[in-house]
Amino acid sequence: MRIKQTFSKNSTSLYVIKDVFIDDKRTTKIVEALGTLTSIQAKHPESDPLEWARSYAKKLTEEEKRASMPIIRKYDPEKLIEKEQQRTFNGGYLFLQDIYHKLGLHDIFNTIATRHKYTFDLNAIASQLIYNRVLFPASKRQTYQTAQTFLEKPVFDLHHIYRGLDVIAKEADFIQAQLYKNSAKTFTRDASVLYYDCTNYFFEIEQEDQDGLRKYGVSKENRPNPIVQMGLFMDAEGIPLAFSLTSGNTNEQVTLKPLEQQILHDFGHSKFVVCTDAGLSSHANRAFNAIKQRAFITTQSIKKSKKFIKDWALDPHGWKISETSKSYDISTLDESLHFETIFYKERWINENGLEQKMIVTYSLKYRHYLATIRNNHIERAKKHILSKPKALGKIRQNDFKRFISTRNITADGEVAGEVQFSLNEEKVAQEAQFDGFYAVCTNLDEPVKKIIDINKKRWEIEECFRIMKTEFKARPVYLQRDERIKAHFMTCFLALVHYRYLEKAVDYNHTTQALISTLAGMQFEKLPGEGFAPLYTRTDITDALHTAFNFRTDTQIVTDKVMKKIIKQSKKR
Repeated sequence: MRIKQTFSKNSTSLYVIKDVFIDDKRTTKIVEALGTLTSIQAKHPESDPLEWARSYAKKLTEEEKRASMPIIRKYDPEKLIEKEQQRTFNGGYLFLQDIYHKLGLHDIFNTIATRHKYTFDLNAIASQLIYNRVLFPASKRQTYQTAQTFLEKPVFDLHHIYRGLDVIAKEADFIQAQLYKNSAKTFTRDASVLYYDCTNYFFEIEQEDQDGLRKYGVSKENRPNPIVQMGLFMDAEGIPLAFSLTSGNTNEQVTLKPLEQQILHDFGHSKFVVCTDAGLSSHANRAFNAIKQRAFITTQSIKKSKKFIKDWALDPHGWKISETSKSYDISTLDESLHFETIFYKERWINENGLEQKMIVTYSLKYRHYLATIRNNHIERAKKHILSKPKALGKIRQNDFKRFISTRNITADGEVAGEVQFSLNEEKVAQEAQFDGFYAVCTNLDEPVKKIIDINKKRWEIEECFRIMKTEFKARPVYLQRDERIKAHFMTCFLALVHYRYLEKAVDYNHTTQALISTLAGMQFEKLPGEGFAPLYTRTDITDALHTAFNFRTDTQIVTDKVMKKIIKQSKKR
């Protein structure tokens, strides 16, 4: 900073000025008006006015270097703001950018760039697609427009995004493999247990593709639209590991093996336990994971088991709490003593040459939970019967209508055309006998508690799908070409990885909605020549984020110099 003198007929005035950059143009800005030489002399009679002013400017320079100099901003109530001038910017993406570079994704996309002939910045495109998918999920066009509101504006055009999607689709396997290797170097990853599940996403179209991914299939959301299917592997830390995309009419049981083979080949990872639900636990999948250094844990339907297994599982005798505990008869349990207790029994069985251990658990709490749900369904069934429906329509597995039986009778009791509805008591009793029971199968010869604890974490992969569908708005999908559909889900997958690491950084203490809305709301007002003033509310979440990522954007003003330092820090590997 330095002193500027202005001369008039009767006096000389002094100002503290400094050089600033506004819109990348260098200019000067008045920091403070010190007054005339006469007024300064009156306030500081012991010093020469000019010397005092220079000394004061030097002091302000020192304070500015320490980022401790107060900044005064004057507003004129009669002066209009500049037309078409952007005044607010989002800075919440900086935390995601920190994760992006720690995962080495900039290196991955820069490596891809050396293998393709294009002039756009794929790294910039991919990063913006990821940040916006977490913070402001929308179409690719809207993503481009939203990116203009970030502290760092994009260096590409809209049409480059669509071209970039084609490249991302071609390099999907490479991106996933390198991402896993990079993340294992930077973060702690527990890939000793891999969780696998499938879901599907619908398209806002009525006609399926002849040769593409969009096909009619069994929609998880009971929609009639064509769908595409995603298989996802997640590690024991809850971090997504790899995904695959198949056409909507593919049997989900055949999707596990190809993706697992990719992990074995591309990821260099060969020793793990695969945990799945009953829908993916075919004999072929179990056999594939019962060789070499792999194992499986999968849920098992007691209802669909062979009669001798079902009889053994439902037998009230022979239940334990631990390996050293006595044997219990679960038909005589005292709810006041054992409501929270989990009982179990186990046995080895051989199915088609595959040796596996079946573990059945029983809980009064779980029995009460299932009975409550079923009773609600029964009440709905009774109300439906009283409404005298003409037909039941399509009945799904967990539909309350499954408890309604129908028969055609006349007034004389003979079979005729009129339909009579009644509660199917036999169906209710059949379901009730399985209340409280839960079963898994495994080829691991490990303590029951360890197997149960591993299986308990399957809910996290369901949460991954929920986040992608709800917070990330991954569906409905509007893209048409298969390559761009694959790239869309690749960016959703990468966004999910970023979110999971973000969640981990703040110790899982905040809900998904609260964490994302906080980042999306981290707006700053640009003060030309000075810096950025935070416009968001400081909360426990913002404090946790700043502590975890070791930079602060919540001071009353973040100077240009400090903001440049933060941006630079967020791009370090």
